Amino acid sequence: MKLTIHQIDLPLEYTFTIAHESRDVQPTMIIELEHNGVVGLGEAVATSYYGYTIETMIATVEQKRKEIESFTDFTTPEAFYTQLEGWFPSQSFLRCAFDIAAHDLYGKQQELPLYKLWNFSLASIPASNYTIGIDTIEKMKEKVIAKPWPLYKIKLGTDDDIKLIKGLRTVTDAVFRVDANCAWTPEQTIKNSRLLKPLGVEFIEQPLPANKFAEMKAVMQQSVLPIIADENCMVVEDVERCAGNFHGINIKLSKCGGLTPARKMIAKANELGLKKMVGCMTESSVGISAIAHLLPELDYVDMDGAILLADDPADGVWLNENGIAQFPNRNGTGARLKSK
Repeated sequence: MKLTIHQIDLPLEYTFTIAHESRDVQPTMIIELEHNGVVGLGEAVATSYYGYTIETMIATVEQKRKEIESFTDFTTPEAFYTQLEGWFPSQSFLRCAFDIAAHDLYGKQQELPLYKLWNFSLASIPASNYTIGIDTIEKMKEKVIAKPWPLYKIKLGTDDDIKLIKGLRTVTDAVFRVDANCAWTPEQTIKNSRLLKPLGVEFIEQPLPANKFAEMKAVMQQSVLPIIADENCMVVEDVERCAGNFHGINIKLSKCGGLTPARKMIAKANELGLKKMVGCMTESSVGISAIAHLLPELDYVDMDGAILLADDPADGVWLNENGIAQFPNRNGTGARLKSK
């Protein structure tokens, strides 16, 4: 195998603020994994919230470069994942980048898009929301007006959350989803659910800190809106714990380690009757295109990362004005670097 690493700063169209941070640039690592002349693309963004920087990710990969490039027995992405677990046992973001690249590579080798390899149909797929980060009410209104969309995810976690939603409702009839990013108490969540439902909110994502898991059962039972787990559902083993405490789960490829574990999480959620969502972390079209192939198995999706960027170094699956994914006529994930 041949490994190429690209360190890229993704400029955001707007300053993006959530309950615990603000940023104008999203650093990302895009890798090219070449095997027998075919190249697969993968991606992992850096985030201080989860302890990943571009420098540490690249340094860790470089320590394994010799082993990676000497690997010759590539058969399927799933088989390759056992190698990734050995190379990066505690670095899910790195496993994610390589697993996406392996799936892209395999799809190109088989001369099929991933969704066709998985025997999925695109006849009925959920629309993606567009995310509005925390700002002043006027600024948030401006963002909504500038980007008409049928479905918004609104980041909350302020002292004026209900006021924000009421203000946004004056400029759009779109469906709202709200993400408190762990900023609420159990009492706030229950109360806010009752105030938000009449305002056209579809569900609440991760209202409590992850370490308040014991309180979630009562919150779920008393909330009048569905509650979706994010920080409480990082890996496959978390899915079963969420049953009975959340109505659904939000899977992030970077957090769980890529498409291979994400598909296991979806299968387990189906067994347990949980709603399934996949979210993004402001990736370029490389990471977003990988998410898109899971759409036929999802109830909800948040794959707006690439359209939050002022400049995307890649292209691939994109969203139309109704938030519906459009797939290029390419194999693998469909992503490619624009410089290529």
